[in-house]
Amino acid sequence: MRLSQMLFVTLRDDPADAEIPSHKLLLRAGYIRRIGSGIYAYLPLMWRVLQKVSQIVREEMNATGAQECLLPQLQPSELWKESGRWDTYTKAEGIMFSLIDRREQQLGLGPTHEEVITAIARDMICSYRQLPIHLYQLQTKFRDEIRPRFGLMRGREFIMKDGYSFHVDEESLKKTYQDMYTAYSNMLRRAGLAFRPVEADSGAIGGSGSTEFMVLAEAGEDEVLYTDDGKYAANVEKAVSLPADAEPSKFTTFEKRETPGTETIEKVTQLLQASPTQVVKNVLYQTIYDNGLTVLVLVIIRGDQEVNEVKLQNELTKLAANYGAKAIISLTVPSAENQQTWTAKSLPLGYIAPDIADDYIAVNKQIHPKFVRFVDKTVVDLKNFITGANEAGYHVVGANWGEQFTLPETVVDVRKARPGDRAVHDSTQLLKSARGIEVGHIFQLGTKYSQALGATYTNEQGEEKPLVMGCYGVGVSRLAQSAVEQSYDKDGIIWPVAIAPYHAIVTIPNINDTQQVEIAQKLYTELNQSGIETLLDDRNERAGVKFKDADLIGIPYRIVTGRAITNGKVEVVERATRQSQEIPIDEIITTLKQWIKAAIENKN
Repeated sequence: MRLSQMLFVTLRDDPADAEIPSHKLLLRAGYIRRIGSGIYAYLPLMWRVLQKVSQIVREEMNATGAQECLLPQLQPSELWKESGRWDTYTKAEGIMFSLIDRREQQLGLGPTHEEVITAIARDMICSYRQLPIHLYQLQTKFRDEIRPRFGLMRGREFIMKDGYSFHVDEESLKKTYQDMYTAYSNMLRRAGLAFRPVEADSGAIGGSGSTEFMVLAEAGEDEVLYTDDGKYAANVEKAVSLPADAEPSKFTTFEKRETPGTETIEKVTQLLQASPTQVVKNVLYQTIYDNGLTVLVLVIIRGDQEVNEVKLQNELTKLAANYGAKAIISLTVPSAENQQTWTAKSLPLGYIAPDIADDYIAVNKQIHPKFVRFVDKTVVDLKNFITGANEAGYHVVGANWGEQFTLPETVVDVRKARPGDRAVHDSTQLLKSARGIEVGHIFQLGTKYSQALGATYTNEQGEEKPLVMGCYGVGVSRLAQSAVEQSYDKDGIIWPVAIAPYHAIVTIPNINDTQQVEIAQKLYTELNQSGIETLLDDRNERAGVKFKDADLIGIPYRIVTGRAITNGKVEVVERATRQSQEIPIDEIITTLKQWIKAAIENKN
């Protein structure tokens, strides 16, 4: 392609609404154009990148025996109501675009396709002889993000590969899951990205186990905790660890102490000259289930620890059926205004004890009459601890479980793991932190969707069993932008060779020089004919402008038909290293082929 004929406009300044480097660079370099909030057009250069990423994805998926299909973007609400996720996605999380057609039927624009694919399996899979089977698609998805940002990282419309597998049992599922772990690792490696697979929370998708594939980058929205031995890595939402040991308490007898103005852990420990590891902290939450029921939750945790609200939400989701519900709509620390909707009397905030009475909850059929009390593992073995006295301005010291307080039955892990914590698998290993961009996520779904939608098969004994499912997604457009976020400099993008829109760009410094133009056009033609995808910058612009644009758009190799042509050579500049060398014109094709092959094979 000749740049003089391409829709190609670059910007010298960063767009005002772009926040992270990759977003700024893709806009400045003319790869994408903003159409609306979270909505972008993929321009010709970007589309070539996306095609290359898609091809890598297809090759790796096809190598596992998966079959490509294409599922509808418009999905009937009935399917989502069968699975119990319609309210979760349209109300609780609110990420699904829903609409009503002219026949007054409710539809959704697909943010994901578990329901659709399960309905297909329900209709078409009958026997164990058809299993296992794995279908995937590359499709545009839609999610109504609260705050679309970072360009293609968190848009409202994006390209994704999602796949779904069906099995007779967990053993078969785990084999495909491992195949996908390998395939996803291969995809990211071939795309030239530094990444880390991590244990992850399954979120609204559900299922027993999941792995996220994180591209390491400072602008990543996710925090990854890992150990140097390579044996542990997890999203902070899922991470587990061993907290620091609690310090021995100096209080040996139980007393009620006046502690005015000590509503925080910092203030009470300063007043009592104690360690926060000696404090039992009682954190109040309010959750609302999808049937409208409000449940008050008391999380009892060590004073130096924080509550991991993702873990807490998962524990509360497990209890949903106890309250005649399926999912949680919201989980919050109740504000003073919220408290007024359910309290029977004023709460001693900052001074709450583990045994705060249930009669603080007003009688109301929409409010569960008792606190749900979760005890984090960090407080189970504490002795002579400090905690609230259920009276404003007072704490108790020297308290013990089984004496002054009864240890609640439900012991859980809801603490947030932190950098510096000891690893569970090896206490000599300390957790370290890195930022990551989630570009892929694989799930072991089990029978969650097949049971909800009645998707069954007949086994060898003639028994009807629910299909066992797996789900595997990779963000194609997000992966492309992640590559930029991971590899750029002050002058622009540095594309990995495997997914660059073109391998090389031939730059003519002076289009009025007949010899420069002739050699450039000849090289351009021959390079493309030999399979080296090449741009020709034949624009009537100054050489400096062309060089800056070549750096900005990040083409791996720049070939300059400048003064060296008098010696039968051209200058070749490698974008990644900025190394420049003069190469004989008749050796350019052979040399570039070797370089490109080496760059791609090093990632395989």
